[in-house]
Amino acid sequence: MTTQNDRTTGGGRPGGPAAAHTRIEPGILYFGTPVVLLSTENEDGSANLAPMSSAFWLGWRAVLGLGAGSQTARNLLRTGECVLNLPDDSLASAVDALALTTGRDPVPERKHRRGYRFHKEKFARAGLTPVGSQTVRPPRAAQCPVAMEAVVEAAHPLAEDDPRQRGGVMVFEARVQRVFVHDAIRMPGTRDRVDPDRWRPLLMSFQELYGLGGRLRESTLASIPEELYRGPDIARSHAAGQAAGRS
Repeated sequence: MTTQNDRTTGGGRPGGPAAAHTRIEPGILYFGTPVVLLSTENEDGSANLAPMSSAFWLGWRAVLGLGAGSQTARNLLRTGECVLNLPDDSLASAVDALALTTGRDPVPERKHRRGYRFHKEKFARAGLTPVGSQTVRPPRAAQCPVAMEAVVEAAHPLAEDDPRQRGGVMVFEARVQRVFVHDAIRMPGTRDRVDPDRWRPLLMSFQELYGLGGRLRESTLASIPEELYRGPDIARSHAAGQAAGRS
């Protein structure tokens, strides 16, 4: 039951009346993040492809949250390699085809209770085409407008303070070594920039798939030249290409 103490006055739209906050306890806090199709290599050399959305980027580093018992987490711990394929909003059906599937056999009990089933050929199930990567063994997904080859630099357990959650979730820090995009989303007249007006990422909000609306207004933050964000990991990515015999 909600009480008066559970309501606080919050801000509404600028210049408009303030709205009241109401305390709630949702089972998940997935307020909206991009969908990632994470490709990794299984023990037998085959490719696994898993949808996830607990991801964010800082520079050329990605932070990924995954169930510790998932096939993807096991592959990351064993091989240290992955590809972060980003679908656009036209690939919602492909992503949904992978929902409630796992590459782990037998299916972990927790996933079994939620209706998951084992599927070996994830790329085929999603109708996506695997293409060879340059610096890692897992393949890229050809239909995804963005694909980032990456290596794991660190892995940390989450919620170790709670015996009931301990060992259930892992957080991976992945360093990107290659970024590939479809030409259709590149900014005209530039070499290395993605045009945010052309790039339409697929988003997940509270387990539902959404597209991205149009730009709301010009951003003050966008006045900073993008080149000023280039960090040392980009230079490190060149060494990965040299090791693979490619520039």
